[in-house]
Amino acid sequence: MKSSLSTSGGVRRATRLQMADIARLAGVSTSTVSRALSGSTLVNLETRTRIVELARSLNYAINAGAQSLRLQQNKTVAMVVPYDPTTRQHLSDPFFLSLIGSVADALTEQGYDMLLSRIDADQLDGAMQLYETGRAIGVVLIGQWRHHDQLNAMAVRGMPMVVWGAQLPQQAYATVGSDNFEGGRLATLHLIDQGAKHIAFVGDPLLPEIGLRHAGYLRAHTERGLAVQPSLCLPAPFVTSDIQQSVSTMVREGRRFDAIFASSDLAAMTSILTLSRLERRVPEDVLVVGYDDITLASHFHPSLSTICQPIVDAGRVLVEELLHQVAGESSRSRTLRTELVARESSQRVLHP
Repeated sequence: MKSSLSTSGGVRRATRLQMADIARLAGVSTSTVSRALSGSTLVNLETRTRIVELARSLNYAINAGAQSLRLQQNKTVAMVVPYDPTTRQHLSDPFFLSLIGSVADALTEQGYDMLLSRIDADQLDGAMQLYETGRAIGVVLIGQWRHHDQLNAMAVRGMPMVVWGAQLPQQAYATVGSDNFEGGRLATLHLIDQGAKHIAFVGDPLLPEIGLRHAGYLRAHTERGLAVQPSLCLPAPFVTSDIQQSVSTMVREGRRFDAIFASSDLAAMTSILTLSRLERRVPEDVLVVGYDDITLASHFHPSLSTICQPIVDAGRVLVEELLHQVAGESSRSRTLRTELVARESSQRVLHP
């Protein structure tokens, strides 16, 4: 074990490291150590005594400031929106703003405050600092990105946490998310029922939520007896220039397509604008469906057909499940219903 006195982060950093050390030595979570040292009856007497004696043997001194913040007077929940330097998805993204607003409203209704934070998507465990230093009683984290294992490790350490994302195998943390598979299926079935036979998919299937939307896209083809064309899967990240390039390349190479299912509304709008510059009309030449149903979708030209995510319900359920954990209760993963909103961009134009 490293000496806490040799760390460069000062007394607060040393205290946090010692608590993690005690947790490892005792074979419990950091939150259990915190509760035991504060005398919480949520930890049984035998475990409490063992942890206190271990802390005493290590000359551990409780950080009174962080401890007091974790008591009843702390009513702050951290909302973490990871930052991916690869995609550069900005906090002003309309979907992020809608979900942040929904969570903020739900917390306000319950008498809690919100601390908004951004961390590197490759270092999601940085969110632990918000809890371990006592700044927040728990974390709502937006998106799993590609770090399912990191999130599992954070959950094992005992931090109250709920993630907006997809349910995945061997998941130790709670998620709340829309039915991405069914959303992808509904969007694709709608395009097929409008007469489309060669449907392009725009989005990165390696991201958990997008992967499920892609799986729904594949299932819809199977249900209608259509073959999926691999050349029409455009694995573009949420970067405008990448989407523009992918759609432009598909057109210029002469790939046959008559519809696009984009994995977000912004990707769908970027696709439509790119098609327009290449003299492809929507919906006359190409049908388009997006995903999210951001406010701008209904005001875009043509108005955008999309899969609606229940954002208001999302904020309420995320807060509800997190507060269960804060109270020492178990929480569960929840999948919310999605629905198709059909507008002009996917309606086949019939000429007399």
